[in-house]
Amino acid sequence: MADAKISATVEARQNPDRRTFLKQASIGSAVAAGSLVFGGLLKANLASAETRPRGGPALTPTDREILIAAEIAEALAVTTYTNIINTAPFFQNLASDDQGYLMAARQEEMSHYLLEQSATGQPSPFTTFFYPQNMFTDAQTTLNVLVTLEDAFIAAYLVGVRRFSTPDLRVTAARIMGIESDHRTLARVVAPGVAEIDGGPVENVTGFAGVPESVDPPNNNGYERTLCWEHISQAVHALTPFADVTAASAAGFDTSKPYQFQQFSPVLPNPLGDFVSFKGC
Repeated sequence: MADAKISATVEARQNPDRRTFLKQASIGSAVAAGSLVFGGLLKANLASAETRPRGGPALTPTDREILIAAEIAEALAVTTYTNIINTAPFFQNLASDDQGYLMAARQEEMSHYLLEQSATGQPSPFTTFFYPQNMFTDAQTTLNVLVTLEDAFIAAYLVGVRRFSTPDLRVTAARIMGIESDHRTLARVVAPGVAEIDGGPVENVTGFAGVPESVDPPNNNGYERTLCWEHISQAVHALTPFADVTAASAAGFDTSKPYQFQQFSPVLPNPLGDFVSFKGC
């Protein structure tokens, strides 16, 4: 099943027996090889980049590594929301407010991408993405993947909170992480609203932990899940099957349908929620 392929453990030491798409023996070497390619291209981009962003704080190598990884994640997020809106059959049958969440999330993820690009002075090194089978045709798969990705994005920005070199960057990471948390919860709000004709209502969604979780209540976290990630390389490894064709194939993703990231000029839902500055005011 697609949701089994995309799920992953929070840490091997916590769940040593849980099999996931990152840990399965049949695909582990290919994912690892993909991670090496993914990480190598990332480091090559880091080495060739400027050392100071325009209008933002100076960046250490670790700052830059986190920001470039975040750009890749945001490009993936934009691509995911764009194709849910444009191609997923269940989208047209959602209530207008649920459609509105997905459309607003697309705008917000694009804004995050452009902010990070402005800080690094370079675009994402990856703009072609792959997804599990039936990603945009089966609502359950779509929501499982969406929540899995938002789980990963939350944890990645928490790495930024932990590892960024300045308070301004750490606050910026926290501000973006809060929006990713909104998106995770709202994706779970959408699930029961999936129409019967589209296989709904969806009552359980499987995210990064690999365990089906009831969508009642949709805000089921008392604290955001870190996935026990302490370094951005862990996020890069988790996202590798979405960006590297070899790892995607090994994970059982549909490599016959690559999806291209398309940049656009976002319009945020409310000017009070705009970026303003790295200082947060």
